[in-house]
Amino acid sequence: MPESPTAHLISEDHFSLEEHLDLLAEISEAFATSLNLDDTLQHALSRIMEYLNAEAASIFLLDKDDINLNCRACAGPIDIKGLRVGVGQGVVGRTLLENRVIMVRDVGLDHSFTNTIDKQTGFKTRSVLCAPLKLRDRRIGALELINKRTQDALFDSRDQRLLETLAASASMVIHNATLAASLVEHERIQRELELAAEIQRNLLPHDGTAMFPVHGINIPAREVSGDFYDHFTLPDGRIMFNLADVSGKGMNAALLMAKTSSLFHCLGKSLTSPGQLLGILNNEIHEKTTRGMFVTMVGGVFDPEDQSLCFANAGHQPPLLVDQQGQFREIEVQAPPLGIVAHTVFPETHLVLDGGSLYIYSDGLTEACSAEGQQLGVAGIKTMIKDVSHLPAAERIKDLTRQAMDGAERLHDDMSLMVIEAT
Repeated sequence: MPESPTAHLISEDHFSLEEHLDLLAEISEAFATSLNLDDTLQHALSRIMEYLNAEAASIFLLDKDDINLNCRACAGPIDIKGLRVGVGQGVVGRTLLENRVIMVRDVGLDHSFTNTIDKQTGFKTRSVLCAPLKLRDRRIGALELINKRTQDALFDSRDQRLLETLAASASMVIHNATLAASLVEHERIQRELELAAEIQRNLLPHDGTAMFPVHGINIPAREVSGDFYDHFTLPDGRIMFNLADVSGKGMNAALLMAKTSSLFHCLGKSLTSPGQLLGILNNEIHEKTTRGMFVTMVGGVFDPEDQSLCFANAGHQPPLLVDQQGQFREIEVQAPPLGIVAHTVFPETHLVLDGGSLYIYSDGLTEACSAEGQQLGVAGIKTMIKDVSHLPAAERIKDLTRQAMDGAERLHDDMSLMVIEAT
């Protein structure tokens, strides 16, 4: 069994071992008590450089691409923080590539040494001692020392063994500190997502009474949703409504959802022509939104007095009109989604419910899959609507979404549904 670097230290100098262990304890405590990895690396590096009596030192950590090393901390007369070298390039890169401690006693005789920094700064590198930072088979980076502060400026075999031991210990604490930082970042993002989800829920309308003619439901596939719906009563008693689906998922979709929903709610209080309102939204989204993102939407106005509906459809799923006899009619799309083409005209559809119901839904409902992997589709929605037609509207939409999710391990897309009918 090979002798460990620490065993060498025990046999050579007990007092040095105590100092060495004190240094390891100090560095470990610094990593454990600080949430700033770069500041802690800087402190640890300065102590290692001082302990090994080197003129300069640096810590390089491997980028996520596993191709390049990035200088995260340096100490000495020259600041090289941010310097990037490829794995296999220079003494640092070769150390990681060959996975061993490399001691160069005369850089002039070493083919891997590059003197670019020396030429740019006037610093004179004479000897290099570099150890890989690794955890089992996982490479993390490299710890490099430059020029021993002795008359000959040369590192020796004892420095080599000591740096190897320090690098092994540093690798562990760097790995743990990185995991801790990742956990803190994950928790921060989770808190932000929870806050965004709460904001989204507050943008949705409050549930009306059972006698209110418009009912909606939204079920996010993730913490935040790209779907939304809204309805609000105008001073004359008519009801403005919309249901929409933002392209993509995650925070970008959620932000666009919030913007579009707020614009509709604000403008819809004074501009009650659905076609004109969607035209304004379209131009705003086209001008201000990241290229490639768009919004599909059905927006309109319902008059409970005469059961008349006027709405426009911007690239959304065709709404389903169900008459009193239970016959279905799909009302086809007549315009592209919001944000695709500026100055698009959005034709308006006029109809009278006459005791029927209008269902508006997102593609998360039609694309919901059974346990066998079969998508629900429009035909499946029609079947479910027939099965729950005896229920009040508010209960009906809850039962429809519950049936759509039966057997599915998780939603693949946000699911929204709205029903409009006279009471």
